[in-house]
Amino acid sequence: MSTRAPDPGILSLLRDRIDAAPRACTYAEARFVGRRFEQVRVRNGEADAVDTGDSEGVGVRVRAEGRWGFAATREVTAAAIEEALDHALQIARAGPASPRAAEPLAPPSAEPSRGHWGSACELDPFTVSVEEKLALLLGAEEILRTDRRISRGSAESHAMRETWALATTDGVACTQVRTECGGGLQALATDGELIQTRSYPAAHGGDVALAGWEHVLGLDLLGAAGRVRDEALELLTAPPCPSGRRTVILGGEQMALQVHESIGHALELDRILLGEAAYAGASWVAPRDIGTLRYGSRELNITADATLPGALGSAAWDDEGVPAARTLLIEDGVLRATLADRTSAAQLGLPASTGCSRAEGFARQPIVRMTNVSIEPGQAGTLDDLIAATEDGLLLETNQSWSIDDRRLHFQFGCETAREIRGGKLGRLYRDPSYAGITPMFWAGLDAVCSAPAWRVWGVMNCGKGEPGQMLPVGHGTAPARFTDVEVGVA
Repeated sequence: MSTRAPDPGILSLLRDRIDAAPRACTYAEARFVGRRFEQVRVRNGEADAVDTGDSEGVGVRVRAEGRWGFAATREVTAAAIEEALDHALQIARAGPASPRAAEPLAPPSAEPSRGHWGSACELDPFTVSVEEKLALLLGAEEILRTDRRISRGSAESHAMRETWALATTDGVACTQVRTECGGGLQALATDGELIQTRSYPAAHGGDVALAGWEHVLGLDLLGAAGRVRDEALELLTAPPCPSGRRTVILGGEQMALQVHESIGHALELDRILLGEAAYAGASWVAPRDIGTLRYGSRELNITADATLPGALGSAAWDDEGVPAARTLLIEDGVLRATLADRTSAAQLGLPASTGCSRAEGFARQPIVRMTNVSIEPGQAGTLDDLIAATEDGLLLETNQSWSIDDRRLHFQFGCETAREIRGGKLGRLYRDPSYAGITPMFWAGLDAVCSAPAWRVWGVMNCGKGEPGQMLPVGHGTAPARFTDVEVGVA
């Protein structure tokens, strides 16, 4: 396990430079980020990629006369950080005047954040040899290709360690270390005309958690490979998904994407305030909606929780030093709160940030980002119980594609599989299913969510936002859920 604090000299260096920040700054922060990553991928019996790398540097952000300036440096030295401070101040002074210039930031916490935190990591992925990783991945991928109709098999693993330190003029001085690890399988089957895909345990790179190599071992890639192969082959003879309005049950992984796109992004406060519209748009939610908007049915309860163990959006503090917390966003279908940083919270007159200021590495400035946005467990029992309680419908599993408009309102998602439900039992398999909806109408049709034993956390590695673009990992806790009157068709 490797969660020890970074060199204490780094935090001291940041504190010294922040203490010397020009008086023209009403606020300043210096944030060190060091990253080490590794991706191992095999394809069709061969090592396809072994990518490794590391980076480190310091990002400096200042506020002067209500305007922000940001600069970064790869040199972790006093002189380089001082130069970045000066550059950030010049940028802030050059910015346009704001009518909200005199507004203070929302406070970071009752007391300045101090100390160190490290995520759980039982087996350090960087001590597991590449040879051992390749042996596991090649073994699982070989099982995928035991039928000639599998045109491509692939298996991959990911590991990343981030070492972080933050000092601010508010007195924040803290460090943390996060370790991410995971992986997955994918089989592409073809009969010469159709191509069908089956992924495990999730699409788009598999499943990644805030954990060590033990998470990859727990996925049991070898044990799952035969089922993945067989399901890909079964899809070749499955008919296309029939079109019409149906009751659907979304599997847990697809629920994670549904929550991510139509709730998580829509509730980022900078989008709501029209401060972030360059990358994937703003939001259909308005500031006046907080506290009154009927977002969905009474079965819809959504939280943002950066304290969730093992989830990719978890940390002890966000990138402004705000302590991790659990926030109820939607209660019994009614919007109660949003995802906010210190700036957007102050703009809306909120008493505090919800700890959602995050940045990709040292060279990007923090913006409002999801932590772990989850749907709370319901009372519908297991997935088998929910299927048994459904007279006629479809079970849709594993995301294949997604599309949503720039207000997070109109969407269409494709899945890898659909199973018919008749009389409470699973029936025939369909290929290439898709479903579409309008966010509040879709969530109004939510009539059942599986119970706590069926609830689990999924990792999403490719959440994009910002200009320049930033890619960050987030987590979503979900359970399978049922929706009525959904438009279904072929992707």
